[in-house]
Amino acid sequence: MSVVYTIGYEGTDIDRFVATLKTVGVKRVADVRAVALSRKKGFSKKSLAARLESEGIEYLHFIDLGDPKPGRDAARAGLFEQFRAIYSAHLDSDNAQLSLKELVAAAGEKPTCLLCFERNPETCHRSIVAEEMIESMEFEVFDLYGDDPERYVRNASKLPSYHPRESAAAT
Repeated sequence: MSVVYTIGYEGTDIDRFVATLKTVGVKRVADVRAVALSRKKGFSKKSLAARLESEGIEYLHFIDLGDPKPGRDAARAGLFEQFRAIYSAHLDSDNAQLSLKELVAAAGEKPTCLLCFERNPETCHRSIVAEEMIESMEFEVFDLYGDDPERYVRNASKLPSYHPRESAAAT
């Protein structure tokens, strides 16, 4: 079984965020935001991609897995049941399903972390994406928090191990 990580950058800064990714061994960030812009320094698409690349972490943007505006509005209003229904319907679209297949393939190649804004994965659509990944392939989900990278140093023995998936040709 392979692991896919998730992380939100709410409540952290770019340095602690990157340190967290590096500490657990993430090699690829899969940005699942519909709009990869941020008022938070270092987290807009171009600056984030450049920083990650300088740290040896690949950046991919899966725009079709982003939460549509009505879903984001429902989540901001605390209407999480409505948010989940809106996002789940969006995820059934052809473009989102194609993007999900691409994400599953990418996550099977190297340690990958799904990125969005919300700190709490329970209130973020990245958890729904991760649930779909579990159903589509053998993935285990591990939620990261970017505010204290040292927690992953202190608890290194409790971290899941990444195992690349074998390609269909190899099986």
